[in-house]
Amino acid sequence: MNVNYELVGFILSGICAVTWLVQLYYQIMHLSRTGFAKINNITNTTPPVSVIICAKNELKNLRTFLPSIVEQDYPKYQVVVVNDCSWDESNKYLEEMEDAYPHLKVITIKEQEKYPHAKKLALTLGIKGAEHDWLLLTDADCKPAGKDWIKTMARNFSGNTEIVLGYGAYMKEDGLLNKWIRFDTVYNALFYFSRALQNKAYMGVGRNLAYRKSLYFRNKGFASHYHIMSGDDDLFVNETASKDNTSVELDQASFTYSKPVASFNAWLKQKKRHMSTGSLYKLRDKIFLGTYFLSLSLFYVSSIILIILKLFPELVVSMFIIRLAAQMIIFHKGTKKLGENDLIWLTPVFDLVLAFVYPLLSGSNLFIKTKSWK
Repeated sequence: MNVNYELVGFILSGICAVTWLVQLYYQIMHLSRTGFAKINNITNTTPPVSVIICAKNELKNLRTFLPSIVEQDYPKYQVVVVNDCSWDESNKYLEEMEDAYPHLKVITIKEQEKYPHAKKLALTLGIKGAEHDWLLLTDADCKPAGKDWIKTMARNFSGNTEIVLGYGAYMKEDGLLNKWIRFDTVYNALFYFSRALQNKAYMGVGRNLAYRKSLYFRNKGFASHYHIMSGDDDLFVNETASKDNTSVELDQASFTYSKPVASFNAWLKQKKRHMSTGSLYKLRDKIFLGTYFLSLSLFYVSSIILIILKLFPELVVSMFIIRLAAQMIIFHKGTKKLGENDLIWLTPVFDLVLAFVYPLLSGSNLFIKTKSWK
């Protein structure tokens, strides 16, 4: 079989050039917005806030992190912990904490084998049990950056704002896996923060997310996607965010920090669960995200093949260097803004890995459905 290398080279070079332009467009026009955004300088507002945490067998994490939640420097707030069918000693510990902190409210769900449920039921009960209109959500394994977490998030609670997106980081630990997990988290944050800064918010993360209770009930809660295990954060934001009701908080005092999973397989399972909701995003958002990641994969594949075939090597290398330079500048600003400066030098390697891992995970989600309480 004769291969027309001239035709192959022409097609591949065309794909490479088009995807290179698409990548530069996304980097400069979209992903750059987070790193170059100014920290909000909003007049402090302190409306009453209800912090909601859902916990299932989280005794260790509750002991470690709950004190930092109930001891925030904020004038009026309550903490609602939904103890969801835990069989460890969470209930005993929460009863002790409830006695010590009057603003802590514990809601306990009893196990019912005939009626299994996901986290959305626990979160719904927590929201219904909240005293205040402003809800601030986090997880049992999350620790606020400091005592001003609520105060910093709450300074956005004014005007037309009904949703506030915060950054849910992962704690820094030794090892390449930790850096990979944090890089993936930053990569996604650059997308959803930048998009929100363009008044086109499409998701948030439940580790650090605020919205009004009235918005929740106006949207009929999670009714449209209650049958799906995930989506209590990103799908809710995707449904309810508008061009003028969503704010972004990028001050590092507003961040939360979670302990990352300890194995790559656990990360794969977690990532597949997170990606499983993407098919339900608005068409606009699916096109936006799909175009970027498809162009990313095609750029690397076409570049690698052209280099192997020794077709236009100088042009391919030049395009790669230009794209990398733009990406490094933009990611440097973004990682610095998000307090992840140590990741910048790993960007070229992790970006390449991500270009092939994401398509594989997206494809596997078509055939294997993940099931998890969270």
